[in-house]
Amino acid sequence: MNPSRVDTIVDLTYGLLIAVSVVLIVVAGNAIGLAFGFGVLVSYVLHVVWKMARFDPNWMTTAVKETVEETVDETVGETVEKTVDETVEKTVGETVEKTVDETVEEKVGETVEETVEKTVEETVDETVEETVEKTLEEQMAAESADDEDAETEDR
Repeated sequence: MNPSRVDTIVDLTYGLLIAVSVVLIVVAGNAIGLAFGFGVLVSYVLHVVWKMARFDPNWMTTAVKETVEETVDETVGETVEKTVDETVEKTVGETVEKTVDETVEEKVGETVEETVEKTVEETVDETVEETVEKTLEEQMAAESADDEDAETEDR
């Protein structure tokens, strides 16, 4: 006989036995029908395993290998992603912090120095100029007054 026909006949027989178990549940009661149905399902599972082993002897090895590969890929992927994320976050954080600190310190130092120098220079120049001008005016006014007093006395 052709193996495909035998498999088809066996599959149909199992289907018929499952239908008989449903009829037994309805007619004879739940306990008998369920027991028969579970027996049919267990034997069908054994039949499928036998059929798979017959057509592809390495099917179990292949299935386990694929499952292990998927699990390893997922685990390694998650671990690598987590490690890379942590490392990148830490490294970038430290580098950015260091660079920002150095740059800000340098720029702020230069800016403050320039601003203070310019402001002090302008303020000192203005103050000195005003003070000198005021002092000169006072001295000139005092000398003029002294000269007028001296002229008045001389006359």
